[in-house]
Amino acid sequence: MTASEEVRLHISGLRKIYGLGTSSEFEAVKRLDFDLHAGEFACLVGPSGSGKTTLLKMIAGLMDPTEGEVVLNGKRVDGPPEGMAVVLQEYARSLFPWMTVEKNVELPLRVAGLDKATREERIAEALGAVGLEAARKKFPWQLSGGMQQRVAIARAVATHPSVMLMDEPFAAVDAQTRGELEDLVRRVWRQLDMTILFVTHDIDESVFLGDRVVVLSMAPTVVQDDIKIDLPLEREQLGTHALPRFAELRKHVYEQVQFAKTNPGGIHSSTDERRRTV
Repeated sequence: MTASEEVRLHISGLRKIYGLGTSSEFEAVKRLDFDLHAGEFACLVGPSGSGKTTLLKMIAGLMDPTEGEVVLNGKRVDGPPEGMAVVLQEYARSLFPWMTVEKNVELPLRVAGLDKATREERIAEALGAVGLEAARKKFPWQLSGGMQQRVAIARAVATHPSVMLMDEPFAAVDAQTRGELEDLVRRVWRQLDMTILFVTHDIDESVFLGDRVVVLSMAPTVVQDDIKIDLPLEREQLGTHALPRFAELRKHVYEQVQFAKTNPGGIHSSTDERRRTV
């Protein structure tokens, strides 16, 4: 998959100050500028305290910025936007235990007012993409944690989002399941021609998954670095992790995250200067 020049998500001059004008005023996000193009898989990393949660809330329309704007498909975000789906770390809490798998996936489609035939088509497509066709009549509590997260991904995929925002979705599963889900999300991304912004603390995960890694500085947050991941499009757990190029990229991202821990506000360079191949 190759990203097009069409901008799906535009973030410009984004700034967030908590307690503005009070003695407890705190600048969480200083200035954030970046674009996410159609077909991109961008991973967002940074140390704890780098403002990832604040940024996500502003992107998802759950928090107003102090300055700047978030634009999805040319329309300014001023509340939860149409065309964006969010997959969270706490997948079990996002699923309704009294609904079957297919009913959980169908729910946002009902809310959107889609007709029954379209809903059935979307459910089949989404469950097929995540390999859960045989589990559609089961309830979430009958599934493993990894399978429950697949249901959450299927529900997001079924809405055909312009951008899928994934907030550390694999942090709560074991290492083996995590690898399987990483393979799954790359397969779904390619199969359904999706655009994904994936937030993670795991540096290896960011390099394996993304075609781009955006590193955030400590608060007040800016974009510390924006790195092109020039690994082969076809990736698999053992072979890709063993590549010398994977080790080089991992080392660079790790160094940038470590630098960010001791340098609030990061390096003030232009987006073009930051976004580069290591």
